[in-house]
Amino acid sequence: MNALTLPDIAAQASRQALPLEWVGMCGIALPILIDGQHLSAKADAGVSLDDGEARGIHMSRLYLALEMLEQESLTPALLRQVLQRFLDSHEGLSHNAYLRIHTDLLLKRPALVSPLAGWKTYPVSIEARLENQMFHVELKIDVTYSSTCPCSAALARQLIQQQFIEDFANTSLQHEHVLTWLGSANGIVATPHSQRSSAQLQIHLQDNQQTLPLTELINNAEAALGTAVQTAVKRADEQAFALANGQNLMFCEDAARRLNLALKRSDAVKAFHLKVIHAESLHAHDAVAESRWTRLSE
Repeated sequence: MNALTLPDIAAQASRQALPLEWVGMCGIALPILIDGQHLSAKADAGVSLDDGEARGIHMSRLYLALEMLEQESLTPALLRQVLQRFLDSHEGLSHNAYLRIHTDLLLKRPALVSPLAGWKTYPVSIEARLENQMFHVELKIDVTYSSTCPCSAALARQLIQQQFIEDFANTSLQHEHVLTWLGSANGIVATPHSQRSSAQLQIHLQDNQQTLPLTELINNAEAALGTAVQTAVKRADEQAFALANGQNLMFCEDAARRLNLALKRSDAVKAFHLKVIHAESLHAHDAVAESRWTRLSE
């Protein structure tokens, strides 16, 4: 008795002849390797269905091609190989291939003063496209930081001045009395409002970029902002963090401009869109600023 041939429904003709821009799978679990780190990731893999007569694509072929990502560190060249495998396995059906990888990059961060250190996660997405043989890679990175409002700081300083006038009116000032006052509750009768803030960076890499400079871009962003959130801290670190915030007041517009200048200095960046969100403690709404830039052709 001859074995029956398994049916291939995807190879059958479509009931309605119509091309589709993207067909594939989302949320595929897989391990990846970035900068020596073995990370758990989720992938969205797909191709265009340009043959409108075809019923569908071969999703299992996309799934099997993702095994290439388990073998070596993630680079633009490896991403292109995977996308080319997508297209080779769908010859005659597809001209464009897409891959999005979502993961959390783990970086160990030292405390500001003490010898402590701790791990921070940075949500990142890597999106690669091979469209009509044109290859593009985009990175999406979220960076969390603290922001202290300059307006609120000025208002707080004014209230402290007023309290000083009230407490020392018609009084002969003595150094030790002022020093004691500054360390008392009256010395900080008002404080400016601060908030945990986030920068969402969407970066289009240069076409000839050989690496995925995730750590470099994160480091540059945090250096530009100056008040990245901390991990393990002692009181000395908390005090240093308070000092950094007090000397680094910023509106969301300031943060967006700092990041704009920092990203422009990276040779790996071809274009970017950034968005900063200050989740205000004063208001129930957020303060937001955005900026875009594209490098001119040389």
